[in-house]
Amino acid sequence: MKRRYIEMMDTTLRDGEQTSGVSFSASEKLALAQLLLTEVKVDRVEVASARVSAGELEAVKQITCWAANAGLLDKVEVLTFVDGQASLDWMKASGAKVMNLLTKGSLNHLTHQLKKTPDCHFAEIQQVIADAHQLGIQTNVYLEDWSNGMRNSPEYVLQYLDFIQTQPIRRVLLPDTLGVLTPTESYTFVHQLVTRYPKLHFDFHAHNDYDLGVANVMEAIRAGAHGIHLTVNGLGERAGNAPMASVIAVLRDFMPEVRMGVVEKSLYQVSKIVETFSGLRIPDNKPVVGDNVFTQTAGIHADGDKKNNLYFNALLPERFGRKRSYALGKMSGKANIENNLRELGIQLSEDDLKKVTQRVIELGDLKEVVTREDLPYVISDVLHTSSVAARVEVLNYVLTHSKDLKPSATLRVRIDEEQFEENAQGDGQYDAFMNALKSIYSRKKMTLPMLTDYAVRIPTGGRTDALCETIITWKSTTNEFKTRGLDSDQTVSAIKATQKMLNTLE
Repeated sequence: MKRRYIEMMDTTLRDGEQTSGVSFSASEKLALAQLLLTEVKVDRVEVASARVSAGELEAVKQITCWAANAGLLDKVEVLTFVDGQASLDWMKASGAKVMNLLTKGSLNHLTHQLKKTPDCHFAEIQQVIADAHQLGIQTNVYLEDWSNGMRNSPEYVLQYLDFIQTQPIRRVLLPDTLGVLTPTESYTFVHQLVTRYPKLHFDFHAHNDYDLGVANVMEAIRAGAHGIHLTVNGLGERAGNAPMASVIAVLRDFMPEVRMGVVEKSLYQVSKIVETFSGLRIPDNKPVVGDNVFTQTAGIHADGDKKNNLYFNALLPERFGRKRSYALGKMSGKANIENNLRELGIQLSEDDLKKVTQRVIELGDLKEVVTREDLPYVISDVLHTSSVAARVEVLNYVLTHSKDLKPSATLRVRIDEEQFEENAQGDGQYDAFMNALKSIYSRKKMTLPMLTDYAVRIPTGGRTDALCETIITWKSTTNEFKTRGLDSDQTVSAIKATQKMLNTLE
């Protein structure tokens, strides 16, 4: 079966820039246009609206200069308007050679916004197209509010298309401007036009107001649409446009009758770059490009992945230049831990694995974020803790720190069956804690070892909620030894290391 080719037009730099708060600089637009055309390999890019600003004109000049040298100028498009010579003059100044002319696709828009008759509108469109043709500029036409036009004034849409098929245009662009179509309507409306006008090239332009953008694109292509418009990360006005990564994955996996030129492995890269340039963070659960979408959290899923990939689907992360990961937290099971340890090249006995798993679950209950890089620290903490009997326990403590006042600590400690409470001040919270502890041990006529070194380590990444390992070196009258404590709070991790020291002494 011969597969039908679907053109991909990216409009991140035009329609996507209509996202509230998003404005790309000229250099950012150039970099994204280059990446989209040469790495992602979309068929076309819509890069700007005419007459917006001097900065917009400069950005398009840079893009068209690069594209002309790269032999890609016919793939760069600009939104223009039915405004006599104004948009055409802008096009000439920009160096762009393809314009997407915004026209009215519903009688409601034509009557109430332009206050013109169809014949008058068509005459003005014809003149702009003719003038563009004289300048060597190709024309595609947008039918703004086309979806409502098909719902409420289909006779006008057909009248328009009867006219436009007589004009020297290349494509008819069908936007669901307000994102109101259902998948059934998308299929019905597009199929009606493709059947009636077999010589016209139709692009479908979906918005995502009802979260139906991907489904509507799918049905429009099933109905015979020749091209689709997408944005990276679904950027666009209001709820945005159909997101590129999701659409490409859906078409590749569920519509084998079509083919496209987009390179899947480049989708995550361009997604992260657009995230940086736009300042809009990608939701962690966004399909294909979200941080969590290839992360297994439940232990049973990790276990199933070891047993014939029971929890895999066709959306393999390697397709998009990504890797599967196994989250560590309260839902973790041994299989999750084992998968992460395998990535680190660490093997544990069954008994030690159970202890480490239990500690990760405890940290997850405290809502701590545990990463793969944290695991060696967790292992060290668990295995050192389990080797010492807990005759001494720090039951409670209150640490205070305030401006221009000495830090203080109040703590309660159990030594065997006795409990002691003490309060003290110090040069820091941990120093205050140690002073209170020394007072308790002096009551028992016991001397604590001297602290000779205090080191703090955090795993790579530098997050403020990262687990913190404190390693304290102690010197007694007979020997020198180290104890470790692990927590997301540096002072608490030091207290845990100190409790291990107390039990070592006992």
